[in-house]
Amino acid sequence: MLHGRQNALKLAGVTFLGSYLTRRLALAVPTVFGVVLAVFLLIRLVPGDVVTQLVGLEATISPKRVDELRRLFGLDRPLPVQFAEYLGGVAQGDLGKSLRTGLPVGRELLRRFPVTIELAALGLLVALCVGVPVGVLAAVRRGRAADYLATGFVMVGLSIPSFWLAILLILFFALRLGVLPPTAYIAPRENLIGNLLHMILPALSVGFVLAAAITRIVRSSLLEVLNRHYVRTARAKGLAEGRVILHHAMRNALIPVVTVVGLQFGTLLGGTVIIEQIFSLPGVGRYALEGINLRDYPVIQGAVLAIALAFVLVNLIVDVCYGFLDPRIRYE
Repeated sequence: MLHGRQNALKLAGVTFLGSYLTRRLALAVPTVFGVVLAVFLLIRLVPGDVVTQLVGLEATISPKRVDELRRLFGLDRPLPVQFAEYLGGVAQGDLGKSLRTGLPVGRELLRRFPVTIELAALGLLVALCVGVPVGVLAAVRRGRAADYLATGFVMVGLSIPSFWLAILLILFFALRLGVLPPTAYIAPRENLIGNLLHMILPALSVGFVLAAAITRIVRSSLLEVLNRHYVRTARAKGLAEGRVILHHAMRNALIPVVTVVGLQFGTLLGGTVIIEQIFSLPGVGRYALEGINLRDYPVIQGAVLAIALAFVLVNLIVDVCYGFLDPRIRYE
């Protein structure tokens, strides 16, 4: 009887989870559609297009030739027709070709997306390795020197722009000390050590601000947990303070941290544009920036669509993981 009840509860949980995932995926469709539509319209409201960029230096080109180029690129058609054609291609897995280079956008995104994922993952690793220990130390040493130093670190970290920090890191570690390469990228399959050396400075630039945010969240969450009755009970039993912190308090204190980290990872995927440009990393952000500068519509739309899908997917994974970490979460 007990086993039957447990199996029924598991089946109900799987059913609720499946319906929850279905609803979230259904809600993600209009979200991604809205993002693509907004980018499609906004980029076309900006004066100039790819033809203007191509012939901008050609003072002798005739207006007739300009019209022919626009017709060649399909820019002479009404916006609804262009948008419908683009959506039809996306539905078939075709993101179009770059108006500048003629290369398929989808293939370029597949080649560049691992670079952006690596940068975001390494930045997140830096943030966790710095933010979690500092946040725990600040909570355990509340009101002491360590807490004040951690608070100062949070204020500085949240105040410094990542691009300014990136420039400082290049000036100090690459140009002055010469211990790290300033720019360029080496694929891991070519030289793993060289790849990591080239990614240290970008990862520090991305992870420093996030480390400050994680420090603040870990500190506040752990302070709240340390005042609960089960932590006092564990201390009353005579358990060592380290065991109380790591095995009792941290398990619950890190639940909101997991949520924030997951959401921040999705944000990092689309927020590394400037860092990729500074360090000459061939990622999706730099690809999108090149498309913006050249008014290359398929490139911009494809990059934004890829980033939006990645963000939605990361949010979905975080919600599901959050439900597994905290049994109080219900998916109804």
